Amino acid sequence: MPGLFFSHNNMTELNGKDDCKLTEGKIHKKKQKAFGADLKNYLKCMVPHIESGIKTSNPKNVMLSAEEVIQWSQSLEKLLASQSGQGVFREFLKSEFSEENIEFWLACEDYKKTKSDHLHGKAERIYEEFVQSDAIKQINIDYQMREATAKKAQDPTHTSFDEVQKTVYILMERDSYPRFLKSKTYLNLLNQLQPNTSK
Repeated sequence: MPGLFFSHNNMTELNGKDDCKLTEGKIHKKKQKAFGADLKNYLKCMVPHIESGIKTSNPKNVMLSAEEVIQWSQSLEKLLASQSGQGVFREFLKSEFSEENIEFWLACEDYKKTKSDHLHGKAERIYEEFVQSDAIKQINIDYQMREATAKKAQDPTHTSFDEVQKTVYILMERDSYPRFLKSKTYLNLLNQLQPNTSK
């Protein structure tokens, strides 16, 4: 199975945490930049053991196969089920200034696994960060849903954010996801993993 592997040696060329910040700060300005370099920086930021030089027994942390990347095109669900897929999609959304959607969706997924005695604190954090009208990473929902979510967050249960999470998922599915599949980000990655495939 063809795969793309970024060795430790290649990763050490990218020195320090500044590269992570530079990548985050400039990614939207340099859309034409070779995707391979962006992905190396992304993987370096996401996989701390590479940066610290500790060897890992699980190469899947930094290995992508063409098969996995092709599966991402089958549905948004399959894309989000993959940790690598989440990361690459998140970088794409950053370039479109809409990363709050995936960040909110991931926060809701984490929230559902939260122990009952920690629900209140997490619900408050998610509401303040993503839902309230002056939230730093405000998601695009209507006034009625914002108000309904505010009430649910005050007396939280594990399903408090289900409705709004579904709305954000549908928004990504109909809007960002089709653009992601046509983007240079996705197509370049696919071509790197399938060098012999003519597309």
